[in-house]
Amino acid sequence: MNEQPHIILVGAGLAGSLLAISLAKKGFRVDVYERRPDMRAVEISAGRSINLALSVRGIHALKDVGLFDDIAPKLLPMRGRMIHAVTGERVFSQYGKDATEVINSVSRADLNMRLLDLAESQSGVRIHFQQRCTGIDLASGAVRLRDETDGREYTATADTVIGTDGSASAIRAEMQNLDGFTVTEDILEHGYKELVIPAGPGGKFLLESDALHIWPRHAFMMIALPNIDKTFTCTLFLAHEGEQSFASLDTPARVRDFFAAQFPDAVPLMPTLEETFFANPTGSLATVRCRPWHAGGTVALLGDASHAIVPFFGQGMNCAFEDCTVLSECINRHGTDWDKVYRAYDELRKPNADAIADLALENFIEMRDRVTDAHFLLTKAVGLALEQRFPDRFVPKYSMVSFHRVPYAVAQRRGRIQDDILDHLCANISRVEDVDWQHAGVLVREMLIPLADYAAVY
Repeated sequence: MNEQPHIILVGAGLAGSLLAISLAKKGFRVDVYERRPDMRAVEISAGRSINLALSVRGIHALKDVGLFDDIAPKLLPMRGRMIHAVTGERVFSQYGKDATEVINSVSRADLNMRLLDLAESQSGVRIHFQQRCTGIDLASGAVRLRDETDGREYTATADTVIGTDGSASAIRAEMQNLDGFTVTEDILEHGYKELVIPAGPGGKFLLESDALHIWPRHAFMMIALPNIDKTFTCTLFLAHEGEQSFASLDTPARVRDFFAAQFPDAVPLMPTLEETFFANPTGSLATVRCRPWHAGGTVALLGDASHAIVPFFGQGMNCAFEDCTVLSECINRHGTDWDKVYRAYDELRKPNADAIADLALENFIEMRDRVTDAHFLLTKAVGLALEQRFPDRFVPKYSMVSFHRVPYAVAQRRGRIQDDILDHLCANISRVEDVDWQHAGVLVREMLIPLADYAAVY
């Protein structure tokens, strides 16, 4: 790389900001065009953020560019799920095998703002706010832009363009005109609404701060994640239409009655419930899949622009950050031969993005339906016990995704095998102590090759 190659990124969200830093550290000149105002300079509209859960893949990406130590003070570790029953009973379920395996609650806005600061501190990075991408010439790579402050329209060019402009990507929309390009958008019947549990007297947490709190109610659920300011960001996931739905909660009285019936222990902690409920918008949830993720070496997609997923495995940001890691590795191998870079990146990431999209949808059912089921909790406990006995072969699916950098597609395939093992071992028992460990060893050794060898086989 004799001269500074020039790259345009469209979108300065989490993935775009991190990618700008990664590319700058490789010596690239990076221009980032963002349609929104600078979030550090204007008041951020509330109500559309689902708090993020940073785990091993995102942490690795931040460490890869030397940023994790800067981000770490903004993280709150969560050791497991605190399940809230309608009766008020609470049950804690640990995520990992020990205290080192945690996921970390972090504010989307705080993290994005810090990444913007760090991106702008890099030599060669320029971020242009309130510049809306209106399309791209896929042959030349010329990006069409409109200045939202004065309406001026212009084009920008670079050696290559990467769309990091989210699930409603303008770059992807243009790529839909390519022969052979496919895209699907599956909208979930459930939407979401952000609510809040404020800090308590003396600025203290009103719930345990080391847990992700879940109120599972089969057809719907509410979750709460802790924040640095001692508040909790709550998110209600509920059908858009129907008897119990956002459409049916159309008056303050109905909201209050619904919460009193379904989340009675949370209501006393939410003094602004009705006000917040109607002030904040109802968001939609969708899974977006497309292929290919690039058009030759001219343009590529990354993050939600290429694979938006629902938030129920806490992997949207982690997956996008891992995209940055893999793209960086492809650049290390192929330099600025962008066609080779993007083909390798697409081949490595597309199967894994599809896998985590499926796993996230499955985890919604688990979180709202199964976490209170005694048999499910037994299989979780047996899974952790199997990991202790056979750590080279049996690692629970959740752990493979959240605490190991096992490819998502590998975690999905291996997870199905492990589910079969657990169903077999737990079929006629009610306690971990009743497991036939000799038989368990036979099953694990026969059905699971060492995890270290698995990726090479598949």
